[in-house]
Amino acid sequence: MEFRRLGRSGLSVSEISYGNWLTHGSQVEEEQAQSCIKAALDAGITTFDTADVYANTAAEAVLGRGLAGQRRESLEIFTKVFWPTGPGGPNDKGLGRKHIMESAHASLTRLRTDYIDLYQAHRFDHTVPLEETMAAFADLVRQGKVLYIGVSEWTAEQITRGAALARELKVPFVSNQPQYNMLWRVIEEQVVPASEREGLSQIVWSPIAQGVLTGKYKPGQPPPAGSRATDEKGGANFVKRFLRDEVLERVENLRPLAEQAGLSLAQLAVAWVLQNSNVASAIIGASRPEQVHENVKAAGVKLDADLLTSIDATLLGVVERDPGLTVSPRA
Repeated sequence: MEFRRLGRSGLSVSEISYGNWLTHGSQVEEEQAQSCIKAALDAGITTFDTADVYANTAAEAVLGRGLAGQRRESLEIFTKVFWPTGPGGPNDKGLGRKHIMESAHASLTRLRTDYIDLYQAHRFDHTVPLEETMAAFADLVRQGKVLYIGVSEWTAEQITRGAALARELKVPFVSNQPQYNMLWRVIEEQVVPASEREGLSQIVWSPIAQGVLTGKYKPGQPPPAGSRATDEKGGANFVKRFLRDEVLERVENLRPLAEQAGLSLAQLAVAWVLQNSNVASAIIGASRPEQVHENVKAAGVKLDADLLTSIDATLLGVVERDPGLTVSPRA
């Protein structure tokens, strides 16, 4: 495993991190989930990402049990706040001070830890003054319950505003967590330059495009039984945007390029996002330990310029680049 600094901070993270968005506490039984966490630890992964909303708080609890007994100083534990949790009361969502404070304390309990390495705003909250949000995060930092703060799926303008307030409050604002992969490059035009300017790194989710970049979805064929595309509660809405035949045909054409590099398609996809110097870590998920062992082999891989050019040529016409697709709900 190799490690990268998160933004301009002194925090090092494993360049491949383990996340449990659509698996733990929902799709995967406890024993299997714990096997995947152990596989991540055995592979040298030290960075673990979750959120309170995943499986309506159950994913955090699974991760807390899985990391219990590990040397806390050797781990970087990330979680997030924004989406509704609990019974759905008026303060059970968003980035108001009450919800942030209560959510942070609940996450600490579920994760079985005294502090969160990186606490992230899971989306931008248009209904709450940004000053209130950043002040609440700053108070958690000063209390020692959070070490660094970050965001997820914020626009370049939102990142710039947040960074200005973080400087005033003297708190370490270090990261953004966007969707990013060969097919979904909407952060490149605006978010990455703004992040570089403000000292943030990207911690990217969906580096294999919800499984599409593994090549398991074939043009002209129905999705495999049990795959994410067939699970309406497990990410089908996210993956369907990539399931057009023209996209799947281009992905099949990537296979010889992966073989040329001595990689599987999944390894090529993870290695590709890590070629972006603003990416500190790529989040992988797993429902089986073998998937962890497979994808972690992308760590440390350097792709040459000719291969990167060939990938771009192969995917020409099916890559999404519109920065306007980085959005947060307004209500």
